[in-house]
Amino acid sequence: MNIPMLTPLDPPATVDITAPLRWLSLGWADLRRNPGPGLAHGLLLAMFGWLLLAVAHDQFWLLAGAFSGFLIVAPILTTGLYQVSRNCATGNCVGMQEVISLWRSGDGRLVRFGLLLSVAGTGWVVTSAGLIHVFTPDLIRSPADFLRHVVLSRSSWLFEMWVFLGGLLAAPVFASSVIAIPMLVDKPVTVMQAVHASWRAVASNPVALGLWALIIMMLVGVGMLTGLLGLIVIIPLLAHASWHAYRELTGVS
Repeated sequence: MNIPMLTPLDPPATVDITAPLRWLSLGWADLRRNPGPGLAHGLLLAMFGWLLLAVAHDQFWLLAGAFSGFLIVAPILTTGLYQVSRNCATGNCVGMQEVISLWRSGDGRLVRFGLLLSVAGTGWVVTSAGLIHVFTPDLIRSPADFLRHVVLSRSSWLFEMWVFLGGLLAAPVFASSVIAIPMLVDKPVTVMQAVHASWRAVASNPVALGLWALIIMMLVGVGMLTGLLGLIVIIPLLAHASWHAYRELTGVS
């Protein structure tokens, strides 16, 4: 069923707190209906994550920076799956050829948005390193050092401060991108229009989208704890679900 789409200047739709579960259900249906492109994306990104681990496993700040950038830019790297979900709605299952065509279009808006997200990820790593350098006398050279001197430290609230700061910096990134990226794929709008629409959607649905952010973090955490294997399914699931979040938040059902 086609949903009439609103412009970025129209008021966003209001959704209930169960909406994120509905988006996941619809995303899972898309993945089951056309699994090839999604699983290919998930496998490629998981393989890239394994490469990062192999190269920087004993260099904590390099690893933290690489994975922060990887996770923040991942929504840009899965834009082709929005195309898959859009076509699934019409019963037309597309393959990797159509996805590659979208990548090859060289949409400058997506490139610029990806660069902005990369800057945000770099800013987080630099800020995080500064915080830990100021509040702990111990040198953090490896993930084991971070676990011992920050996560398991009983002499300070450093880990809690680190988590709080991370959430504080992640919130505007999420608010700026939650519907902006699929909107850039779907409509001929500017980056600023898409970001503005995304912020307005969050402001109109703070509880539902706060829950959505929590679900995303939990699923990504599960994927990381499985040695990145879980990301093979979780990444396409979240990409398809994000398309449905965008459609519901900017469309008329």
